[in-house]
Amino acid sequence: QVQLVESGGGSVQAGGSLRLSCAASGRTFSDYIMGWFRQAPGKEREFVAAVGRSGGTTFYADSVKGRFTISRDNAKSTVYLQITSLKPEDTAVYYCAARTALSGYRNYETYGYWGQGTRVTVSS
Repeated sequence: QVQLVESGGGSVQAGGSLRLSCAASGRTFSDYIMGWFRQAPGKEREFVAAVGRSGGTTFYADSVKGRFTISRDNAKSTVYLQITSLKPEDTAVYYCAARTALSGYRNYETYGYWGQGTRVTVSS
């Protein structure tokens, strides 16, 4: 089992930046592919970014490429999401998630472990 706890959300103005963190505990962190997803009110949960086990491979949704950066520190069992140039449409609850296989990383239904989420609100 893996326990995930997100932090770093908040309310910011458009154009601002935030750094989300997700601390993991339980089993060996480096065994897991880590992903970030978000869910806006009334919308489905959507893929944001994913990072491979070593941190050398990253994937992004088209809507966040160039603005969001995912990274991980296996020594600290933590995955990060650096968010820049925030837009009002980035407003959502952001979740981190863990899975063991890389294939299908965009599909939230294939992730077995989830954090409780951290809210990001962007005002115009």
